[in-house]
Order: sequence, then C-alpha cells, then structure tokens
Amino acid sequence: MTQASKRALITGIHGFTGRYMAAELKAHGYEVVGMGSQASNEPGYVQADLTDAVGLRALLADLQPDVVVHLAALAFVGHGVADAFYQVNLIGTRNLLEAIAVCGKRPDCVLLASSANVYGNASDGMLSEATPPAPANDYAVSKLGMEYMASLWQDRLPIVITRPFNYSGVGQGENFLLSKIVSHFRRRASVIELGNLDVWRDFSDVRAVVAAYRGLLEVVPIGQTVNVSSGVAYSLRDVIALCEQITQHRLEVTVNPAFVRANEVKTLTGDNTRLRSLVPGWSTPPLRETLDWMLAEQQ
Repeated sequence: MTQASKRALITGIHGFTGRYMAAELKAHGYEVVGMGSQASNEPGYVQADLTDAVGLRALLADLQPDVVVHLAALAFVGHGVADAFYQVNLIGTRNLLEAIAVCGKRPDCVLLASSANVYGNASDGMLSEATPPAPANDYAVSKLGMEYMASLWQDRLPIVITRPFNYSGVGQGENFLLSKIVSHFRRRASVIELGNLDVWRDFSDVRAVVAAYRGLLEVVPIGQTVNVSSGVAYSLRDVIALCEQITQHRLEVTVNPAFVRANEVKTLTGDNTRLRSLVPGWSTPPLRETLDWMLAEQQ
C-alpha cells in the first residue's frame, strides 16, 4: 500500500502540533482525518470526546485508519485541575486504544505522544530512554501512566511511544514559554515577567518534530519509546539574548515569584541517538533559526 492510499487519523488535529502533523502527512501523500473535542465544519474532521468510550468505538469502526497519531492531551503543565490530566491523558488514551483494537482493522502503526516531563528532576545531563522516570507533577504522572497502560496493548496493537522535549514554532499558544517570549519581542514590549531564568531546556522546531513522527510511522519500531529532542540545552537567559540579537530590541526581565513553580524541572536535555538511528538524516534546526521564523512571521 502506498502512502497515497493510507488513511491517517490525527487526534488533537486542531492543536498546535496537530496542524503541523496534518500538513506533514498530507505533503507525503496520506489521506488525513482529524479528530478533536470542538465542533467544526472542516472537511475530514470529526468531533469526538476521548472520555466517551462508546462513541470512540463507533467512530473507529467507521474510520478504520491505517495509522494513528495520538496528539490529543491536556498539555499545559500549569493547568489547574489535576483530575482532567488523568481523565484525558490516561483514561482517554485507553478508550482510544480499545476502540482501535476492536475496529475491525489492525493499523500499521499507532504513535502515542508522551512527554519528556516523565523524566522529572531526578537526572542531570543527557537523558536517554533508559533514564528512570521520576515525574514531578500531575501532567507528567498522567503521561507516564499512559505509557504503562499502553504497554498492556502491545500484543494487540503496533504501538510506538514518543517523548518529545520542549518544542516551539509559529502558532503556539503564549502559555508556552518560547511563544510568550517571542510575543513580547514582536510587540517590542518594554518588560516581561518570567519565573526562574536558570532553567535549561532542549528546544526543537515543531516542523522537525512532526517529521520525526512521520519517520517513525513509516519504520514502525513497535514497542519502542523514542526521545524527540535536539540534544542541546538553552537557558531562558540564552533565549532572551538570542531574541535581542535578532530583533535589536532589549527587554527588561523581572522574575515574578508566582511564576516560579514548585517541582520545577531544572535541566532537560534529550539524547536523540535512538531517533536518529531509526530515522536516518533527521535533525532539528538550531534554536536561532526557529526563533528567526517565529519572530518574522505575520501572526
């Protein structure tokens, strides 16, 4: 079967990553069907609730996708209601896997997006897939729980799990750090309030992340967990400095204690050796290139 005749189901298609994932798969010949929780008249889109197990089973029996990319999740770590993380990220994913398993067609690949947040604060340096998880907030626990739950379906479904580290790009919500900083520079604001400036993060470009996901759909390393990361960490001070260089605009940075999270993960750098071995030639642009794109784009 060629990619041109393959049907891809993307959950969370209207989210930041979902829109780029849809464009990536369409560009490579897939027929894309999108699923989300909000109503829309967009062609090829279906409204569905991950917590509605019966509705999901009916939907999957109708769609019978060749590949599934499961991006739908509560993704903002600062989200206030802990229960919602577990309802959507854990129970919702279980409902989806059950619906796929009984839909009457075994897909070629089911890619589940987890998160590098599962590594928590416990390990410094380069974090590989062998680094013991130590989740430090409900979001991360819900994602790790999802991974363990998914392992119960490995004998029935061709599951691949990704652990993306931080990534950004045009169109990401301003509740995410890089987008917030870029937005302030684009507005040429005089001051920005941030939390701890001495956190180090591994930033990838969303366009490279969806290319990695597509590559994994095509090689189907069943049962594997794969970091998606640049392998390079930048502090928030570095990010501010890069934006100042690009825009020639200086911002006053003030630290708001309310933004300093308890259980803050200080350093997250991902070892991407496994991804690069599975998807030869994969790379993500340097952070400056992503920031250039974000700062230049008319939004």
